[in-house]
Amino acid sequence: MITFKLTPEQELIRASAREFAETHILPIAGELDEKQEFSRELTSKIAKQGYMGIIVPREYGGAGADVMTYCLIIEEISRACAAQSVTMSLTNSLVAGPIINFGSDEQKKKYLPPLARGEKLCCFALTEPNAGSDSANQETTAVLDGDEWILNGTKIFISNGGVADFAIVIASTDRAAKIRGLTAFIVEKGTPGFTVGVKENKLGIRASNTAELVFQNCRIPKANIIGGPGRGFRIAMDTLDGGRVGVGAQGVGIARAAFEAALKYARERKQFGSPLIDFQGLAHKLVEMQMEIETARLLTWKAAWLKDQKKRYAKDAAMAKLYGSEMATRVCHAAIQIHGGYGFIKDYPVERFYRDARITELYEGTSEIQRMVIASHVLK
Repeated sequence: MITFKLTPEQELIRASAREFAETHILPIAGELDEKQEFSRELTSKIAKQGYMGIIVPREYGGAGADVMTYCLIIEEISRACAAQSVTMSLTNSLVAGPIINFGSDEQKKKYLPPLARGEKLCCFALTEPNAGSDSANQETTAVLDGDEWILNGTKIFISNGGVADFAIVIASTDRAAKIRGLTAFIVEKGTPGFTVGVKENKLGIRASNTAELVFQNCRIPKANIIGGPGRGFRIAMDTLDGGRVGVGAQGVGIARAAFEAALKYARERKQFGSPLIDFQGLAHKLVEMQMEIETARLLTWKAAWLKDQKKRYAKDAAMAKLYGSEMATRVCHAAIQIHGGYGFIKDYPVERFYRDARITELYEGTSEIQRMVIASHVLK
């Protein structure tokens, strides 16, 4: 039986995350967005709350929390600033996740504790110029030379790319084997041949660093392979499934922020002698926004519950991500409409919410890819 009743501990964690986000993140979110500034100071504060290691087992310095708790925190952080939730979700789901699930004992001991403490930042490098939705088409290669692998290639649109202390990189170790020839490597910053390229100038989540990574004859020890040669595609797909649950929660958080701003404005703004909220058409629009948010949250919680119960959840993760992301864009669009012309200027935060929401339909698998994933499950 599926149950979404939160425990007293989860309710406390959610309230604590909301208070932290409103106190430390919300007041500076707009400024960081305007400057396109990744704040190490703010990231350190998030880490001190334990949020960078929410899903990391206690034995490695993390909170050892379940996925449901993780989603609660992601929603609250996203409500204040989606860019900060990117750093948190990236660390937990896209980097700590594959190390927990596929890494060696030595890799877990070396990388998980500093990740959980926020002492190390990281990134997950899968996307390439010719390998976006077609993630199996990896042109980055790794060739074995004695006790080392020589890595060559370019990764693009990598969240945290310019500030990461290490990267998980998916590369082809056997082009003829296609997806069976992909391998996951840990590549540390400072490794000769590993450089950061262009920092992207983005529409939204501008306080999150996104950059190009370049590998030129970059030598990686054999010990830095995750899960063994040829397991990279499985690792990448499993990692993205987990990440999509978090994107669903992120969409809910962004949409909540937009809805709350629209509701406040509708109560305060008067036209034709009455507050906007007294007009039935606008009140109905707010009701639809709230229903969409609640629906997306339930889809996300279902996917989180299934993952916590060790049940198959790939379809539900895709549904949570697809609906949550497209819902966030719709709700933010409606919030701007309610604000009228004021919604189009930076004095009001709804334009930032709209810009931030848009990326959720693209990263960790576009909406089109999510529909393909869902179809593969329901149309068998």
